[in-house]
Amino acid sequence: MTAIKRIVTAAAAAGAVAGLAFVPATQALASPNGSFIGGFHKITTVGSTVPGNGDVNPYGIVVLKHNAGKLRAGHILISNFNNKANLQGTGTTIVELSPGGRRTLFARISARSLPGRCPGGVGLTTALAVLRGGWVVVGSTPSRNGMASTSSAGCLIVLDNQGHVRETISGHGINGPWDATSLNLGKHADLFVTNVLNGTKAANGTVVHRGTVLRLRLRLFSHRAPRLQAVTRIGSGFAQRTDPAAFVLGATGVGLSRTGTLYVANAENSKITAIRNAVTRRTSAGTGALLTSGGALNAPLGLTIAPNGNVLTVNGGNGKIVETTPSGKQIDSRFLDRSGSPAGAGALFGLALAPHGRGVYYVDDAVNTLRLLH
Repeated sequence: MTAIKRIVTAAAAAGAVAGLAFVPATQALASPNGSFIGGFHKITTVGSTVPGNGDVNPYGIVVLKHNAGKLRAGHILISNFNNKANLQGTGTTIVELSPGGRRTLFARISARSLPGRCPGGVGLTTALAVLRGGWVVVGSTPSRNGMASTSSAGCLIVLDNQGHVRETISGHGINGPWDATSLNLGKHADLFVTNVLNGTKAANGTVVHRGTVLRLRLRLFSHRAPRLQAVTRIGSGFAQRTDPAAFVLGATGVGLSRTGTLYVANAENSKITAIRNAVTRRTSAGTGALLTSGGALNAPLGLTIAPNGNVLTVNGGNGKIVETTPSGKQIDSRFLDRSGSPAGAGALFGLALAPHGRGVYYVDDAVNTLRLLH
């Protein structure tokens, strides 16, 4: 077994990748064609994601694996991108929902009280991860008026398990952190973050190929905030552009496989690519190897890895979830939301596996709810 396989296999055995539930495929239902989602036929609304301050547009989602402070195992943590006035890039809250739908406020983050630099302030994105000890990392890609033209580079905001902001991480290539996943490795964690603002605003809606994926190595401690040790750009050249409805279209969903491949969904060109050796590589793989494009994909956003190793993505363009094998074959898709015109457009963003692979949690932005496909 290679070093990378030993690292990732050990982490998988401990359930260490944020947002993923590593379980044997035999524990999850499957359809005759090997599809993971093919075993599920019901959609249940878990509850509203709207906190007391009225924030809307739920983006990031993580299923919690351990009790720590306010965080309860099996609960779902969700970040909001819009404020009460529905302005993008102005959401400041993270909510926690129980599987039964009970909602509590985990954190409301004030730009004025941030302990470190975060250019532009607070506008929470899909970049949401939970590290060992209950340290929560959330991306901020803020806007002054809800438009990408007034957005700023933002930062990563680190909170303790009580919901208190303890530090910010900015610079080092962080520019519009859009989505993230993490790998816990004992006293360290690797955080993989997509960035969508490199040259994007200046292009004023024209496609630029400057999106990046960064790997941040963090040193973990029990009673003080993680410390940034190294940043490596492992992906670059992703297509991206500003969009009035979607804020920015570019590299969004990321998911790490057991073999150390990082899959990246790009909403701009409806592609999923694969960055090999994501945990150990020292140079950029560019956009990675093409896994699949077109077909059932229509502006894929959120991404996670099914227990059978297949890649699950949700479409921002048509309200569908799509399942793709590691060989690049799209084997299943279905509607999760048919509202709006065209049907399902703008409804889906983040998704995560339910514990033991018994379903897929996803946020429905059209109605600001958490739902479960099971």
